[in-house]
Amino acid sequence: MNSEPGGQSMNEEFLINFTPRETRVALMLQGAVQELHVERAGGRGIVGNVYLGRVVRVLPGMQSAFIEAGLERTAFLHVADILGEKNGNVRPIERLLAEGETVMVQALKDPIGTKGARLSTQISLAGRLLVYLPQEKHIGISQRIGDEAGREALRGRIQRLLPADEGGGFIVRTMAENASDEALAADIAYLRRLWQEIRHRAKNAQAPFLLHHDLTLAQRVLRDLTGPETTRIVVDSRENFHKLSVFAQEYMPQLAPLLAHYTGERPLFDLFGVEDEIQKALARRVDLKSGGYLIIDQTEALTTIDVNTGAFVGARHSGNFDDTVFKNNLEAAQTIARQLRLRNLGGIIIVDFIDMESTDHRNAVLAELNRALARDHTRVTVNGFTQLGLVEMTRKRTRESLEQILCEPCPTCGGRGVVKTTQTVAYEILRELLREARQFEAREMRVLAAPAVIDLFHDEESQALAMLSDFIGRPVSLQAGPSYSQEQYDVVLM
Repeated sequence: MNSEPGGQSMNEEFLINFTPRETRVALMLQGAVQELHVERAGGRGIVGNVYLGRVVRVLPGMQSAFIEAGLERTAFLHVADILGEKNGNVRPIERLLAEGETVMVQALKDPIGTKGARLSTQISLAGRLLVYLPQEKHIGISQRIGDEAGREALRGRIQRLLPADEGGGFIVRTMAENASDEALAADIAYLRRLWQEIRHRAKNAQAPFLLHHDLTLAQRVLRDLTGPETTRIVVDSRENFHKLSVFAQEYMPQLAPLLAHYTGERPLFDLFGVEDEIQKALARRVDLKSGGYLIIDQTEALTTIDVNTGAFVGARHSGNFDDTVFKNNLEAAQTIARQLRLRNLGGIIIVDFIDMESTDHRNAVLAELNRALARDHTRVTVNGFTQLGLVEMTRKRTRESLEQILCEPCPTCGGRGVVKTTQTVAYEILRELLREARQFEAREMRVLAAPAVIDLFHDEESQALAMLSDFIGRPVSLQAGPSYSQEQYDVVLM
């Protein structure tokens, strides 16, 4: 199916852009970008991958073993992550594993630094609605689903849908709460088929061997993100369109008709304005149509969002300041919900709306924020206004934020967002010259620094430098380093 995306749609569309080393996905709603997902070939983790591994060493003292799974370093398996060794009934690892033995394992944690990957022999396969535990027997229900009666009813539905002659357990994911029996049965069938394929590969493979790679970003879009409102999934690569079509027909046949291959001349993301939205999503300031704007600051501990009135154009015409503030905050609430998804901001989020005197206005803004957040695939909890008039909320961290994926800390300011002034750096250099002169003997001292700092020594601070040179009894020469950032400098003893 070939298609040229046309006008705006009231329903959800996914745009998938492929390049050799990067896949990008944009979720569109009413022509506006709602979510951005990026996956790079070098950044794909191994969590969820299933391997046929070989035990290379058993360490009784650490109750662990090293497994050769075909990775750069041997991986780590602790006795607590071996199937059946739970609830305190743990047998010594030397009775469970022997060197040279073949074992099926799944990656729990990616390799970090010098540490190898962490493994488990307890296999779990995630589907759209369920997680399949092929070696278990129980059915677990997410605690976020309804009350106890609702969870029991859902457990009964799952048990009725399971084939009588097959084992395995399931964990029911939150999004299964309102799913139909047909959708649940489709997920069960998909996961069982996946497990059968893994077992079949294991029978014919020699360790170490990768038995199952967790889904690519494009495949995860089909599994996790599409819903009843999805009308089209547009792919700009012929090869990947065919791969996704085969994947959909095998595991999610209801989605196959929604796939469309884009063959237009203009790049897909350019056509829909996604490239511009990516640049805006990396900016600190977000403008509102009303003339107001947001300032979004992302730190390690939390994210702050400050709502500002801007020009307050509406106030001058309506004469009603409170109404203008109210409308500005309503628009900000909608934009904040979209920005959280777009930037994938997680953790603690503090929103400082413009102060509102009216309790009704505050309640309405909070209701609008909750309504706008209801579309979020990620769990969000809004705690309401604090005594200081701030809105506290949390959003579950599911992956790195867009900024963390696409950016790195500024090498000049180190991520602070500010740099020392030329005068501050000049005074640091004067102190360093004095320190060096007291410690070392030298005929001359040379300062290498940024051109702006050297210019300052030639102009405003020339007297201070001359006085210091006289005090230490040695000449000081200056040299501009074009590659030096404003805070960088060196004092060289000649």
